[in-house]
Amino acid sequence: MNIAVYCGSSIGNNPGFTEAAKTLGKWIGENGHTLVYGGASKGLMGAVSNAVIEAGGKVIGVIPDVAIIQARKHTGLTQLIETKSMAERKSKMIELADAFIALPGGIGTLDEITEVMSLSSLNIKRGPIVLYDTDGYYRPLKAVLDNILSAEFGRREYFENVLLSEDIQEIAGFLGGSSD
Repeated sequence: MNIAVYCGSSIGNNPGFTEAAKTLGKWIGENGHTLVYGGASKGLMGAVSNAVIEAGGKVIGVIPDVAIIQARKHTGLTQLIETKSMAERKSKMIELADAFIALPGGIGTLDEITEVMSLSSLNIKRGPIVLYDTDGYYRPLKAVLDNILSAEFGRREYFENVLLSEDIQEIAGFLGGSSD
């Protein structure tokens, strides 16, 4: 399974964020899945990609022609795809992926995972979507999603394929893979 992971190109202020990225990367690599991610060597992106590589897995980086992002390019990937823009990068990652996971990250991570949710709600792109809720990072977003439902701007079925969890075994089960 190709799993798109969206996350920060920095590590944030909580060591648990890096540990979650490493745990997820190790699981992806050990279970024969392929990581599809933003192509950076730093931050949580670097942590998850390096863990996949160390576990013997495949990693596809998708990186836009943006100087600040190119400066962080990971050079040890299975495959590196360069795109002309951020929009093309998002589109390529969605095209390549069968499942989607958001680790903690910034506005770019939020943009990417909510686009996947939107496409899923329209049945344009389906697949499991996970908000990896390290130390409650995504609980505020969950409150927003709950508010969308209660205000009747969305239907419950829009979110049937979305999981909020920080438990790798629960995430593995949701994705349909082994957690061992």
